[in-house]
Amino acid sequence: MRTLTFKTLLCSAILGVGGCASTQVDPSHYSGFLKDYSRLKADESVSGAPVMRWIDPDIKLDKYTQVYIEPSQLYPKPQPTAVISAQTLQSITRYYDTALKRELGKNMRLAEGPGANTITVRPAITAVSTSTERLKAYEVIPVALVAAAVNTAAGGRDQSVEIATESAFLDAATNEVLAQVVRKGSGKSLENDKAQLTLYDVKPVLDGWASDMRLTYEKFKTGK
Repeated sequence: MRTLTFKTLLCSAILGVGGCASTQVDPSHYSGFLKDYSRLKADESVSGAPVMRWIDPDIKLDKYTQVYIEPSQLYPKPQPTAVISAQTLQSITRYYDTALKRELGKNMRLAEGPGANTITVRPAITAVSTSTERLKAYEVIPVALVAAAVNTAAGGRDQSVEIATESAFLDAATNEVLAQVVRKGSGKSLENDKAQLTLYDVKPVLDGWASDMRLTYEKFKTGK
């Protein structure tokens, strides 16, 4: 039995070596928040991150002078866990709103609600998850490999953090969809499967998303 356990742990560890989490949202993981996913295409954000997005090729940004940012949603309704609390989820959406207003407010006047010459940004956080990190290359040496496998079985290995978003951009007067984006990012790893996720573990991801939205606007506005 002891030998069998040893072999099982070793095989599990080997299978984990070299794997890496995809940075593209799989279509099977789309949340249903957006009305139409059929137009989404694989692309890169301004910062070089992989995204799935669609932008109306006939969009005329010059007509829009304001941006209304709807409060971020958690979609679908989340199920808090021992690691990811309801308070943390709410703090994530509140901070995302702050980041979006900070970045998009650099280029457009922030509106209090929908109106003429206004783009409505409708953002959602569609996934927040933690999972056991795969083995790193330096752990492939036999002794470290076995030790890492045992640690994994005991729940002691680092937990990777992933967060995903879907956003729609609409003409506030007509509700016509101007653009859509789906993407995900990796937050700061947690020490083990008992560590609590906090806003600060994903804050850089939220800042990056908001910055990319602003830079994308600037790119299309200038045509560069």
